[in-house]
Amino acid sequence: MSVRRRSVQWMVILQIREGALGGDQKYKDVEGVVKIEEVDGEELVKKFAEEMEEMLGRKMKSVKRLAEAAEDADLYHEYNDTMEFDYYNSMLINTVDEDGNPVPLGGEFPLEENEHFNKLPVNTQQSNIQVPTNVYNRDPDIVNGVFMSEALNDVFIDNFQKDPTLTWQYFGSATGFFRLYPGIQWIPDENGVVTFDARNRNWYIQAATSPKDVVIVVDVSGSMKGLRLTIAKHTINTILDTLGENDFVNIIAYSDYVRYVEPCFKGTLVQADLDNREHFKLLVEELHVKGEGKVKNAMKESFKILNEVSYSTGSLCNQAIMLITDGAMEDFQDVFEEFNWPERRVRVFTYLIGREMTFAENVKWIACNNKGYYTHISTLADVQENVMEYLHVLSRPMVINHDHDIIWTEAYMDSVLFNTQAQSLLLMTSVAMPVFSKKKETLSHGILLGVVGTDVALRELMRLAPRYKYKEGKKLKPKPNYNSVDLSEVEWEDTEERLRTAMVKGETGTLSLDVRTSVDKGRRAMFLKNDYFYTILNETPFSLGIVLTRGYGQYIFTGNVSVEEGLHDLLAPDLTIASEWTYCETDIDPAHRKLSQLQAVVRYLTGKEPDLECDMQLLQQTLFDAVVTAPMEAYWTALMLNTSGMEDGVETAFLGTRSGLMRFQRLFLSLPRSFLTSTDKENMFTLDHFPVWYRRAAEYPAGQFLYYMPRQDTRGIGDAFTEQTHTHTWTQKTFFVLFLYPIFSLYVLLCLLFSLLLIFYFLCLCLFLSPQDIDCYVIDNNGFVLISKQRNDVSSHTHTHTHTHTHTHSHSDIERISSPPSPASLSVTNKMSLLHCYTPSFIFQTSRHDPYLSLLASAHKKKGDILQPCDTEYPSFVYEPSVKETNSIIKCGRCQKMFVVQQIPESNLLMLVIQADCDCSRQMHEKPLLPLLLLLDSAVHNASVKCDRMRSQKIRRRPESCHAYHPQENANDCGGASFISLSASLFFICLSFSALVS
Repeated sequence: MSVRRRSVQWMVILQIREGALGGDQKYKDVEGVVKIEEVDGEELVKKFAEEMEEMLGRKMKSVKRLAEAAEDADLYHEYNDTMEFDYYNSMLINTVDEDGNPVPLGGEFPLEENEHFNKLPVNTQQSNIQVPTNVYNRDPDIVNGVFMSEALNDVFIDNFQKDPTLTWQYFGSATGFFRLYPGIQWIPDENGVVTFDARNRNWYIQAATSPKDVVIVVDVSGSMKGLRLTIAKHTINTILDTLGENDFVNIIAYSDYVRYVEPCFKGTLVQADLDNREHFKLLVEELHVKGEGKVKNAMKESFKILNEVSYSTGSLCNQAIMLITDGAMEDFQDVFEEFNWPERRVRVFTYLIGREMTFAENVKWIACNNKGYYTHISTLADVQENVMEYLHVLSRPMVINHDHDIIWTEAYMDSVLFNTQAQSLLLMTSVAMPVFSKKKETLSHGILLGVVGTDVALRELMRLAPRYKYKEGKKLKPKPNYNSVDLSEVEWEDTEERLRTAMVKGETGTLSLDVRTSVDKGRRAMFLKNDYFYTILNETPFSLGIVLTRGYGQYIFTGNVSVEEGLHDLLAPDLTIASEWTYCETDIDPAHRKLSQLQAVVRYLTGKEPDLECDMQLLQQTLFDAVVTAPMEAYWTALMLNTSGMEDGVETAFLGTRSGLMRFQRLFLSLPRSFLTSTDKENMFTLDHFPVWYRRAAEYPAGQFLYYMPRQDTRGIGDAFTEQTHTHTWTQKTFFVLFLYPIFSLYVLLCLLFSLLLIFYFLCLCLFLSPQDIDCYVIDNNGFVLISKQRNDVSSHTHTHTHTHTHTHSHSDIERISSPPSPASLSVTNKMSLLHCYTPSFIFQTSRHDPYLSLLASAHKKKGDILQPCDTEYPSFVYEPSVKETNSIIKCGRCQKMFVVQQIPESNLLMLVIQADCDCSRQMHEKPLLPLLLLLDSAVHNASVKCDRMRSQKIRRRPESCHAYHPQENANDCGGASFISLSASLFFICLSFSALVS
């Protein structure tokens, strides 16, 4: 019977030893110029840090030039409230009216697709202006600000010429407009609305103000019903949007009594990170009105919270209370006398909700006597601009003192910056700097003009620490709404958080850990000994850490060959290099941006582009690898020409080296076309990881064969194949030669003969010679079925008690959870349990105490996809290699069956034979899977765990500066006409009205 007709094909990754396939001769030809170098982790992290500091330093210089230019332009600009100035509005450019004429603030604005800016059409000669829909684009403040900031155009262009790696540069004005370079066409949402407001962005907020501790106090008495409550909720959410990672917050609601919107946060502040802010927003939506508003107790509670703030529960910088109410009718002056006067350490900002002005003077008095600001919000449209006033007040001390602090934001996944086709979900950080008015006549008012900044994609930093120089640590795949992930949730084996603490404190040092890491999207576990090297990036809030894995990660194999010989082999049709790596910097000169990395390397080495900046160490390694692996092409070509060999089912041969070089020869066309292409990220060298087959082979013992079943989404329909790997060893592991090869082929390489004959024997035994009363499987060391009588079994999971049970972890801020996996793919067990259930289609084992089960059961109860915070513990299995053979009995309902497991020599495979005359499928139908997926349904337990998580405050590096006070500040500028004192007659009127209402 033809194996191909049965669609049972295997991919074999071989670890080729010295002497195989001509590699030995080629190695001897260059042996005199090769050497093995041990990687010095301390020197490596130091070198990377210096390069990153230099790159980040260029960004900071660009931002400083922008800030200076903006302040000088404002200094010499004379405000004109009747000014008319036509500027390029990014929503209106290149738009015409019904008569074909350019619309106002539009006009012709040339755009050209640019590779450097995500292939977005841009204008690198001009910036343009975005104005939120809720801001009038002809307002005098807008027009004057736009006119003044025209001076930034030349600086934008000059910065970009000095540093071609710069991306977006911008100026966010305090009046609401956003100047962006290069200019783009801004696309509104489906309703024609642009909600983006630069003043809500983290880079703006962090640059405009120092860290702050905020208590939001909201009136939920009966008078706040209807539209007033809606406006109040929107006001709270808008305030929350102005908070960032360095701020702390809590929300109190009051009527007849005081209550925390989140009881878990009673009496304390919590970090205003994305999770907590979104949690507060959900709770605010549930607020209802009832009773009489008594603000006095709420204010007392707020002051108590702020007075008890400690280093771990607050910023210890600015402190503020945000009072949202439709009126204050009590005698509240004694509260401020007790808690806030005379220092007035806590600023109080008041927001009067609704059109009623009866109690406006009371609300003004509270703000003006506590260094705050009063605003009146009568409609939803008023909320944004009125909330922003508090940022201007908090920025006064910094502005008056002219403290130009440069800030760096935390890493974030930018999903809303442009809301255009520019969106590519890049993980990035932003560097920003405040812009102040230097006019002497307004000095005491501390006028903030806005914030300038630029973005730095983290992939640019990663390019300065290329993968070929060290072994990557755990890969983190962020979700689209990713904000930040704590280091302790990635390197979770560091249970004492020694690594995290040292890096947060900006220390330089080393640390070693035994770690378990997952590959193949969590399906398989690897056990590694990692050495961590870390140091601070000076002039930034960042620390850099790299990971070297003991063994493979400790050494680099280098050799010199001539450029002519290397170029000849580099241009072979079967060769590619990692397209996402930076062999040569193509982003500096616009003329180079359309070059692929291979094209850039060739043009540099041939002298056609001598100005290219290239990594010479990486190029030397790549040329050497190309020369040494060149004989493989001839061998593969011969194999293709051998028709008898093709009939034996050879599919594809490929190899990879540490330099990112791959040789690939498709010998038969049955594999899906996506395999080992740019879309097959898991099996290719990418910016943030080595291929799965490469990583597994690197950590596997030299001299043995590793068989690997690729994931289902990389296989053709009806085709099953495996990979087998072998390491080519010259004193140390150096590079990997990989083949797709049929296990049952009669045309085999001499070095594979023994192993393949054994596999062929087990294949025949399993598929053709095993009697009907037994089930036969060949499984790998992670418990996945490679050979079975039943096609559906292939790539499913089987478990025996000879496997060691371990767990790997994954964290995501928000994880999309769908239905649980099918039973054939479940891998949940307890290492102490001997309860196994087998059916012809799948084999699995369950545990009542596995947290993964709870996750699955929780997901199963909900229809459709949901978004929720997720910490996932993945059960994994690794066969204990010291067990060569074992057997046991499995109890299955009223019968029992025997199984035997035997290790297949020189491989990661095992032969599993099970008695088939005891049917477990009936037991499985009687006891379906879901009852075994027990969920911890104790609401109290879940709430407690959630509360502890949200309240927890890990050690963190705080901003180095705090600007909370300046003696020259004009506190009388508080939103009212002037400083207000509470008169006895007004107070009497308030009490009288209160009595009438009650």
